[in-house]
Amino acid sequence: MEEILYLVHRVPYPPDRGDKIRSYHILRKLAAMAPVHLVAFADDEADLTHAAALDGLVASRHVEIRATSKWAAGLISLMTRKPLSLPLFASRKLHGAVARLLRERPIGTIFAYSSQMAQYVPTDLVGRRFIMDFVDMDSAKFGAYAERTSGPMRYVYQREARLLACYEQQVATRADRALFVSSAEAGLFRVTLAKSNRSNVQIHDVGALENGIDLDHFKPSAEHLPRSFQERGTGPLIVFTGQMDYWPNVEAVTCFVDETWPRIMAVFPNCRFAIVGRKPSDAVKALADKPGVIVTGEVDDTRSWLAGAAVVVAPLRLARGVQNKVLEAMAMACPVVASSSAFEGIDAQEGTEIIVADGPVAEAAAIIDLILNPAKGYLMGQAARAKMEARYSWDAQLAPLEKMMGLKGNVGHG
Repeated sequence: MEEILYLVHRVPYPPDRGDKIRSYHILRKLAAMAPVHLVAFADDEADLTHAAALDGLVASRHVEIRATSKWAAGLISLMTRKPLSLPLFASRKLHGAVARLLRERPIGTIFAYSSQMAQYVPTDLVGRRFIMDFVDMDSAKFGAYAERTSGPMRYVYQREARLLACYEQQVATRADRALFVSSAEAGLFRVTLAKSNRSNVQIHDVGALENGIDLDHFKPSAEHLPRSFQERGTGPLIVFTGQMDYWPNVEAVTCFVDETWPRIMAVFPNCRFAIVGRKPSDAVKALADKPGVIVTGEVDDTRSWLAGAAVVVAPLRLARGVQNKVLEAMAMACPVVASSSAFEGIDAQEGTEIIVADGPVAEAAAIIDLILNPAKGYLMGQAARAKMEARYSWDAQLAPLEKMMGLKGNVGHG
């Protein structure tokens, strides 16, 4: 029986943030096909403790804390002309764990999640398959960062975008399959490959493996009736969820509070805007000083906030791939107002299942309209939930993996 080596840049548990949600559900799918050996990094001691929860899914695990600092990685990057992302996730111990597994176990397929982990895939695959899940085109993300930045950081982001683009293309030439979270991301990568004249990567080698949603967890239900925010006012509630030290999220809520929020407050002075998510940056924490703005920090369960929302917003100016926050809100039957960037890659009917609005004037108008017309918001939420049920279950989204993996002798595993 062939086995699978699963390389992940962050331990895939608990599935409570975008990258962990996707990597966890992929792990579950892989484990149903063959024994899986997990090799991953943890952010810190707290993250490391979560690895034991995966013992029921994996045949073995090697998880270690990522120890290289950004300063050390930056120096190595300058000396080696490698993208910063590689030395930041470099480890001799992890290389040793991979080499041992490849030597001792019948590994038929190596599945690498996120481009940083491709450095652990040997050059000589000895007949093994290599599936590369880039998820997003990170080089394009850093290019977008550069466009929004000035001074020395602009050069840093431009350099990272350039070096990472070359690395992504090199990895793709080695992989049997290069995956992205949406057709739009896969298409962008194909265009990049064509411009670079890497003709040995065929168009069919690059494709999409879309995100899903846990429909049993994220569902409209009486058990999620709002509780945690009841003591923070009684006006209409607008909600944003996300990891709040992540720059695109920080930029999104900062711009929203500065530019869109005053327009809403002018119509609804008792309206509240809840920024729900762990590790809020100092810039995000400062927003709590603004009238009507709530910064929760980490919460036990985002569903109680979503359940109480009149509108859920995703006003991201910069976004790559598919936004889990949007899928979760739609699965909870919430009316969602999203930017075109946050909407990209989501199969939903604009205007009936989700509203797309860019800029403070359009955002405010859409949100005000939904608050004034709760019946419209209710119908939109019901339509959104129906779309999630019809299109976005994890089983349906990950079904193509079985054919991609090409495992032999594994019928009936799990």
